[in-house]
Amino acid sequence: MTLSQSSFLAEQQARYTKMQHELRQAFDPFGLMQTTFDAQRAWLSHPDQLAATLGDWGNDYLRWCNAAASRATGLSENDPFVPNPEDTRFADAIWRDSPYWDMVKEWYLFNTRWLQDALYATPELNEHDRARAAFWLRQYLNAIAPTNYFFLNPVAMAKALATRGDSVYQGFLNFARDTARGDIAMTDMSAFKVGENLGTTPGSVVYRGELLEVIHYEATTPTVHQVPIVIVSPWINKFYVLDLDARKSMVKFLVDQGFSVFITSWKNPGTEARDVAFDDYLTEGVARIVDVAREISGSEQVNLVGYCIGGTLVATYLAWLAKQGQEQQRIASATLLTSLTDFSWPGDIEVFLDEEGLAFVENTIHRKGYLDGKEMAASFRMLRANSLVWNYWVGNYLLGETPMPFDVLYWNMDATRMPERMHCYYLREFYFHNRLIQPDVLTIAGQPIDLGRIGSPLFMVSTEEDHIAPWKQTWKLTERVSAPVTFTLSTSGHILGIVNPPRPDSKRSYWQGPVQQGEVDEAWKAGLSKQPGSWWPSWVEWLRPRAGEQVKPKIASRKHPALDAAPGLYVLEP
Repeated sequence: MTLSQSSFLAEQQARYTKMQHELRQAFDPFGLMQTTFDAQRAWLSHPDQLAATLGDWGNDYLRWCNAAASRATGLSENDPFVPNPEDTRFADAIWRDSPYWDMVKEWYLFNTRWLQDALYATPELNEHDRARAAFWLRQYLNAIAPTNYFFLNPVAMAKALATRGDSVYQGFLNFARDTARGDIAMTDMSAFKVGENLGTTPGSVVYRGELLEVIHYEATTPTVHQVPIVIVSPWINKFYVLDLDARKSMVKFLVDQGFSVFITSWKNPGTEARDVAFDDYLTEGVARIVDVAREISGSEQVNLVGYCIGGTLVATYLAWLAKQGQEQQRIASATLLTSLTDFSWPGDIEVFLDEEGLAFVENTIHRKGYLDGKEMAASFRMLRANSLVWNYWVGNYLLGETPMPFDVLYWNMDATRMPERMHCYYLREFYFHNRLIQPDVLTIAGQPIDLGRIGSPLFMVSTEEDHIAPWKQTWKLTERVSAPVTFTLSTSGHILGIVNPPRPDSKRSYWQGPVQQGEVDEAWKAGLSKQPGSWWPSWVEWLRPRAGEQVKPKIASRKHPALDAAPGLYVLEP
């Protein structure tokens, strides 16, 4: 073969590979079809196991036939396939009392269980492909549930008859409204307004830049601790989740405890911000608010707090300062709330994170210059599709109901955008390659980052049911830092385990204690007693020795005057 022929063949092969990639990006970006073909091929190459699996379906089919016949003749009321106790789709009595609707329910349950069991039993399927296929199969099975379709949902049909069709009309109006918004309403969106009944703790915007506003809250005590608390909120959502209302506001709680509190209110970026980098969020974000707080308070140090991705940024900033020998000068302590630094298992979201899936996300972002927060929210809602998608589909459209007002869900739907350069870097370098934990591999804002250099006292909070930042993953930071760590594990999930105010009727609890070098997560938990209520008061007691003396409060300074009243302008931007 001549050199020209080899070059021609190589060129053709490259074109073919590119065409394959483009076709997959267009029609199967997450590799579902390929995984399905692999599973089918695996079953066909193991006919004995395939026959046994099909036999299982046949046995279950006979059980379903016998149960349906028994129910139809009134001989039995026992169901052979019982819904999961947490599955509320079939909670209405008609799914048990009516032989016909019970038969429909049982048909759905037995087939969905068999399909999922068969997938997990597929021979020669690797764990990554198995998990990915199981996720997408679950999405499909959730979508075809009879409860999601008007003429297969007896509750919806009964309501339509009882209301003389008004529920159907209201459902149509709800569908038109949500289609215009581009999202399924999870709460009554008319019940809340930021600045009126959300984000109402008094304060002032004392800095406004291209990336963020800094809000400083008014003191409610005669004096305050000189060392301020600086909160870095996640820019994936808006900051007021930490200032919902007077009863739930972490900000107000801290202010009432005599702390001077600053918080980031990130600008909602558009196409014009596509080149904003992760470095900018460090230098013009967390570093900026720290400098503003130090100048206004007159304190050399701050108590730094980061929530979710804000905590990831705080950990990066601490390592960035430590490399320059400035950490101890600026930071009295750091608190990380449900914050990942080790992304080797980033929770259920990993089903989207292979090379093809990541390329699909990057192409989607590139078309607009940003990732729309609604798209990210939709991905997370798919992780809990029955409760976070189909529950509202049935209620809003089939039953024609308006969801109950719930401030956390309103906040969750008040989505923000992420700049292209920053978010693609974050997904690829942090989530996909997990380089933040590799010493000095990432260089951010001119400094190599090594989390092992962090020396500030750490207070870490994670939650038992967190599917975004699993607590055993957040724990891994304790194995790297040289700093003393106090770890708190709260009950509940990513939001409600953090928005966890102290009150007499609290149903939550927590484990808390120092972490010894090399201590294993479960051993740490086993050595502690479960404490009832909120972890906020114990956090305050941990902060006080690091918060300095009492001084007279001030809201602003000559260099950083009050610009607007809280909650500022950026949080109101659509």
